[in-house]
Amino acid sequence: MSGTYMGKDWSSAEFFLDLFNVEDRKIVVFFISKIESFYTKATNEKLQRQRKAEERRAKAGGKQYTHNVQG
Repeated sequence: MSGTYMGKDWSSAEFFLDLFNVEDRKIVVFFISKIESFYTKATNEKLQRQRKAEERRAKAGGKQYTHNVQG
């Protein structure tokens, strides 16, 4: 799994909005979705950097062994 997914489940959002007696629900949901968007973008960028680093290591030939040869 890549750590990314689509179709976030917002079914419990209404429960929490009711629980905390939120009056302006549109604004709260807007900011929550923006925060989620920033977090998802940062996570995807981190995963992409890790993938590129692994590709660079693979191109370098993996582990390089050195031998101490005297003679």
